[in-house]
Amino acid sequence: MDEVRSHDILIIVGETGSGKTTQLPQYLFNAGFCRDGKIIGITQPRRVAAVSVAKRVAEECGVEMGQRVGYSIRFDDMTSSSTRIKYMTDGLSLREALLDKYLSKYSVIIVDEAHERTVDTDVLLGILKSVQKARSGPINQLPNIDHTKANNGVVIDEENDSQRARSLNRCRGLKLSPLKLIIMSASLDARGFSEYFGGARAVHVQGRQFPVDIFYTKAPEIDYLDATLITIFQIHLEEGAGDVLVFLTGQEEIESVERLVLEKLQQLPEEKRKLKVLPIYSSLPSEKQMQVFMPAPIGFRKVILATNIAETSVTIPGIKYVIDPGLVKARTYSARTGMESLVVVPTSKAQALQRSGRAGHEGPGKCFRLYPEREFEKLSDSTVPEIKRCNLSKVVLQLKALGVDIIGFDFMEKPLREAVIKSLEFLALLGALTEESRLSKPVGHQMARLPLDPTHAKALILASQFNCLEEMLITVAMLSVESIFYVPREKLEEARTAAKCFSSLEGDHLTLINVYRASDELFEKSKIGNNREKAEKNMRKWCKENFINSRSVRQARDIHRQIRENVEQMGLHVASCGDDMLQFRRCLAAAFFLNAALKQPDGTYRVFSSGQSVQIHPSSVLFRTKPDCLIFDELVRTNHNYIRNVSRVDYLWLPELAPQYYTLKE
Repeated sequence: MDEVRSHDILIIVGETGSGKTTQLPQYLFNAGFCRDGKIIGITQPRRVAAVSVAKRVAEECGVEMGQRVGYSIRFDDMTSSSTRIKYMTDGLSLREALLDKYLSKYSVIIVDEAHERTVDTDVLLGILKSVQKARSGPINQLPNIDHTKANNGVVIDEENDSQRARSLNRCRGLKLSPLKLIIMSASLDARGFSEYFGGARAVHVQGRQFPVDIFYTKAPEIDYLDATLITIFQIHLEEGAGDVLVFLTGQEEIESVERLVLEKLQQLPEEKRKLKVLPIYSSLPSEKQMQVFMPAPIGFRKVILATNIAETSVTIPGIKYVIDPGLVKARTYSARTGMESLVVVPTSKAQALQRSGRAGHEGPGKCFRLYPEREFEKLSDSTVPEIKRCNLSKVVLQLKALGVDIIGFDFMEKPLREAVIKSLEFLALLGALTEESRLSKPVGHQMARLPLDPTHAKALILASQFNCLEEMLITVAMLSVESIFYVPREKLEEARTAAKCFSSLEGDHLTLINVYRASDELFEKSKIGNNREKAEKNMRKWCKENFINSRSVRQARDIHRQIRENVEQMGLHVASCGDDMLQFRRCLAAAFFLNAALKQPDGTYRVFSSGQSVQIHPSSVLFRTKPDCLIFDELVRTNHNYIRNVSRVDYLWLPELAPQYYTLKE
């Protein structure tokens, strides 16, 4: 507290288990940093972390969620006028800065897990730097940013902006108290952050971390999955009690290792088979995810097979052993091709330290790194910032709404110039920017109002004109969540049969609409007598029977409700095209015209905009049908160039619906 009082900017490197995320905000509250109704804001890079930590702190404070302690994430706001400790995603805090240049409600902003360097974190750091400068002098001018409402990122029109002007007038000429800014991480190169903030003070906080012995292999492992399997059984047969956490790169690897462990287990004597294997990855249904947090049956050892979700976002009790192959699946974006790639790459040193730290939460532990020590020394110190490997279109649109010069913005690390230019060209083609690279009226301003991917925002605006906004709202909501269908390897045929009940011959977007409407109809029928609990129970049962991720459907319902409120506030016409899905598909073609692909003689597809050769993803309902022309939502490279979420369109619609692009292409 002395350090916070003495310095407006403080960098805290707090070891895992030091309580930095849960305790520091409570200390700040008790030390009087919330006087005069001010708020302590804590940003998190992941939604799941913001929610789970807020719940933990509310319990510790003995208060109801949304009272003194609350959280605010995209499409889910659990705060009230009495909230003083507010957990939020860095993206949402960035959108709050669109409303209030001075972030005047806040006395302290804590940027947690800063080492992850998400694109929103990097932009937020630049904004916070300017906020601190603005709050160091008297308030004399209205912020020169576009007119915004912070609630879930809805921008409001100039004529409705009098509240902001009144708020500014009340404090005109006054000097706001300096904003206290705290940058936190368990594994952070403090030097870079300190230099960015003009030589800011950095402190180290020790945690209650128990010692962890690190073991390396003598030579590189050719087959890291085989090495993982051997290490699991080595621990199980030779080490003392304690659960095992294994880091793998994705669902396929996890399911493969799970199957191999269960097969090998049957070859052991019965008394040695007391091993419970549990997977955890983001698209796994929540009820299955929760099983990893339950204690193992008496006499059993848990083996948890996890993606990097278990590095920082969730803490699993009982872990004493960690197996780290030293790999992670990273998403990278090529501005030249417009393609996202999911590539398995080595972890950074920071990630390796986070992983080993998981073994020392409750007692001394061991970490088995499946690579030689000399390879650890070759790893990069930290992960490549997301801003250097992602599609910047959404960021550029947000900064344009802030009235910020993208080229001159004070980024901690500047994005690639090619990526910025590509994003400006992309937004111009969507009609969001003028020739002078300003937000266009009304489309650019309307797109900035919606906290969505720019293409999805444009699809909603167009759908109002095509009289199918109700269908597009459902589609965008379903595309905004994790995978809807859950396909366990051991029940592959059952899952495929269940999915056929919802499949549309026209493509995946209509299939998603069918799933949503079926679930919505069931929920409304079950809710008769306002029995929401019964409706939720019936919904979970129905989802389980149909191999549908109940958490994703529930999130999609919430997103649908909130985006609908947003578009209604914007004055868009919400109507349904009924059974006329031709109109809806024409709207898809008009919105996703940059994502159109034409079938080639060999059965592959060529993307019009880039000329790339791609294939329909095997999870698509059109995987075997292969229509002549289609649009897609996502282009990802794994072992092949795949297009995902595809729908059938007519090639002749494209020059009619997107003449600004296809006449040029011709």
